[in-house]
Amino acid sequence: MALVSSLFRHARPLILDGALATELERAGHDLHDPLWSGRLLLDDPAAIAAVHRAYLEAGADCIETASYQLSLPGLQRRGLSRRQAMAVMANAARLACSVRDDVWASLTEEQRRNRIRPLVAGSLGPYGACRADGSEYTGRYTLSRSRYLAFHGPRMRALAAGGADLIACETVPRLDEALAFADLLQALSLPGWISFSVRDATHIADGTPLRRCVQAMAACPSVAAIGINCTDPALVPALIRCLRRGGLPVIVYPNAGELFDPVTRCWGHRRPGDWAEQARSWLRLGARIIGGCCRTRPDDIRALRRLIRAQA
Repeated sequence: MALVSSLFRHARPLILDGALATELERAGHDLHDPLWSGRLLLDDPAAIAAVHRAYLEAGADCIETASYQLSLPGLQRRGLSRRQAMAVMANAARLACSVRDDVWASLTEEQRRNRIRPLVAGSLGPYGACRADGSEYTGRYTLSRSRYLAFHGPRMRALAAGGADLIACETVPRLDEALAFADLLQALSLPGWISFSVRDATHIADGTPLRRCVQAMAACPSVAAIGINCTDPALVPALIRCLRRGGLPVIVYPNAGELFDPVTRCWGHRRPGDWAEQARSWLRLGARIIGGCCRTRPDDIRALRRLIRAQA
């Protein structure tokens, strides 16, 4: 845990990968499935490995596993036993670690210079994501603390067993769920970050003030970084200002700036402006870990790396 925390406070900002699912869709995969991109862990893991590789070759310091929307109940509905479902979760981490190790071994000493050995973050979406109904963007559900722990605990343990270096608890729409994630990280002695989904520049998705979430996470010793993901890049500067008040390293990985139509389930065109160029202000405001969410691509991460190198 101390190693990851120190890396997040590293002199050079760390670069996260970009979108996984929308890259898979670009490659022709149909992800209209309750397991979303996680379905390909069952059907075509090589497709996931190819996206992991593309981001690492673009310069990512950290890649996330294809487990965001996986859950034991969801996998068991596919006919898997609990043991088999746990193995699928663990294999998401093993796959990412294998690609990371292969790419790192292929680099020359010169290519490794000024670059850390990339991390693998085990991706855990909130309970709402696993419902596959969009409620990670509303937080319109309520579970007891014990139910949150029972739902997320096995998922987190499986990713750790598969070799994940840390856990990414992301698109979290509720503070009570974020606190449950933090409790699990503490209980399992795992480093991780908490990344919220937001409704605007001052509230997370369920309406809780972001400043309250920042204060709560700052009091959790298990939380190595706090941030936001899957939001409009235009909101990021104001969000960073609020997130920094807690004293934790700030992670931001917004969308590409396109608008999503929930009725047609289609993305529109990118808004004017270069995505990586916008990251210049995020760096200036103090973000320590930066990457992309939906519709960002390896080229965006490559451009981000060039930007960070130029500022070094």
